[in-house]
Amino acid sequence: MASTYLRKTTLQDLPTVSKIIDSAKAFLKSQGIDQWQDGYPALPDLQSDVTNQIGYVLIIDGQIAGTAALLHDHDKNYDVINDGSWLGPEDAKYTAIHRIAMSPNFRGQHLSEKMISGMLTLSSQLGYQQVRIDTHPDNKLMQHLIIKSGFIYRGNVLMDEDPTEIRRAYQLILN
Repeated sequence: MASTYLRKTTLQDLPTVSKIIDSAKAFLKSQGIDQWQDGYPALPDLQSDVTNQIGYVLIIDGQIAGTAALLHDHDKNYDVINDGSWLGPEDAKYTAIHRIAMSPNFRGQHLSEKMISGMLTLSSQLGYQQVRIDTHPDNKLMQHLIIKSGFIYRGNVLMDEDPTEIRRAYQLILN
């Protein structure tokens, strides 16, 4: 059985993480999904994740299989939700999962589920009871994964208040 765990991303991981992100961008493009096609996330975003200690990698038998970021407390993109609402008080603290991507060498092995499960565990260990995540309306694979992981669709949010950057937003309450 393969050893599988999450750990924080290091600066030394960035070349591999960057390749995984670039591969995810190409995969989305091949699926006709206009997500991550404008340069984001770029190396400075990934470096910021390391600096802010919010970047994580999924390790499978010593290899980086995937990457994601876990924001703490507040994501301004979630301040306004349209066509729905968040559960709980307006000022509730939450984590937000972003920039999740799997290496093409590990795609199709349901490892994104392990990545999300690990992020939920981290959120709980950090004392959070709410987790949020979003994805592009055309990204049906990610929507399926999010719902399969226990999240509930809550409405739409805008990235950086840009009306052309609508995302489907989901929330999970941890017990």
